[in-house]
Amino acid sequence: MKANRQVTTEDFFATFPVFSLDEAEKAMNPPGGRTGMVERLKHHLGTGRLKRVTRGVYAVVPKGQESARFQPDPFLAARAIRPDGVFCFHSALQLLGSAHSSWNRTTLFSNRRRQPLEMADGNVLFLAHPAPLRQGGALLGTRQVERQGQLLRVTGPERTLVEGFSRLDLSGGLGEFAESAGGLPAFDLKLLESVLERYATASLWAAVGWFLETRRATFQVPDTFFARLESRRPKAPQYLAHRQRTGKLASRWNLILPVTAESPGGPDER
Repeated sequence: MKANRQVTTEDFFATFPVFSLDEAEKAMNPPGGRTGMVERLKHHLGTGRLKRVTRGVYAVVPKGQESARFQPDPFLAARAIRPDGVFCFHSALQLLGSAHSSWNRTTLFSNRRRQPLEMADGNVLFLAHPAPLRQGGALLGTRQVERQGQLLRVTGPERTLVEGFSRLDLSGGLGEFAESAGGLPAFDLKLLESVLERYATASLWAAVGWFLETRRATFQVPDTFFARLESRRPKAPQYLAHRQRTGKLASRWNLILPVTAESPGGPDER
């Protein structure tokens, strides 16, 4: 029986800027097994080559930097803690390259929730998968993106749009979210409709319709698609944002928007 191939410590550090104890043990297969791996990592913590992110998760400190001042990438830290994670909301916009601004909160769905990870410049929230997608739909509309050599799973444009309207508080607020989502390159309308069907929430059909109408020239949405969205709008006017108490009515969508929200055609006319 062949022995497992061992990876050198430096090669592993070069490949995994942030990693878990399980990943290190599996890749390096050290003498002494897990105990030997823990001792090796303790040595590198002592020399300042590694920094502990949380229990069982470590970040490689770049050469020339002080461990105390080094801040690990929150996306890579989240991946190491929950390898099954799917980045979502504003974090998805950042990974998809369309976020209007960076944010100090990182969010991801996971099969196992845990307490938020507090970091020096923000925090990481580990969320349960949305209820409509827990039965075989957790990976619907997701894709993988590369970050510092690691593949991260993220909600694609379609899910990011729908779910962003469901949790504007985790998406940067309406202004930031709408501007960022407007920077996405395209939407698969069939997939977008499938996501909306899963959520089966009238206000989300309306919100997506309003958003696409304000950017009709950008995304080239056909009238037939707008008609289907409109047919699923709320029966009576609803507020777009939670805790919203005033606003203006987008009558086509039975949606009450904040007074600062754009009107159809606005962004495409600049």
